[in-house]
Parts: sequence; C-alpha cells; structure tokens
Amino acid sequence: MGALFWIKRYLQAAVPLFVILAAVEWFKGTTAKEDYLSAAAWALIAAGIFTYVAWRRFRNAMACAACEGVAQAYKDKHAGK
Repeated sequence: MGALFWIKRYLQAAVPLFVILAAVEWFKGTTAKEDYLSAAAWALIAAGIFTYVAWRRFRNAMACAACEGVAQAYKDKHAGK
C-alpha cells in the first residue's frame, strides 16, 4: 500500500474526528479560536496514532480483523495494475 493510501486513511480519520470535537466545543458554548485549535490538535494526534498503528500492523503482517478487509480491498482494487 502506497503513501497515497495512508494519507487518505489519515485524512479519513482526522477530518471526522475534528468535526466531532469541534461540534462538542460548539455545543458546550465555547467557540473561542483556542478551542477549535485544541480540537484540531487532538484530531491530528489521534488520527496519527490510528494510522501509525494500522501501518505498523500492515508492515509486520500482524493479524487484525479490520485490517484484513482493508488489505483485501486494496489488493482487489489494484490487481489489474
């Protein structure tokens, strides 16, 4: 799996997480710039950890039920190349 795959996976984790964290801050009534920056920082950190762990499992060929589906879908998509 190439770099583009992992970048997409990172963004697919970071963007929804930021939206959720920003919405929580908005519902709390604290809409200061620092609150949104904090939400963005936590989203980037959490997505980074999530993506790194998935990448490490893939590189070390560790068993992972969720990862197997992703790996199989990737192989099916790029089988003709």
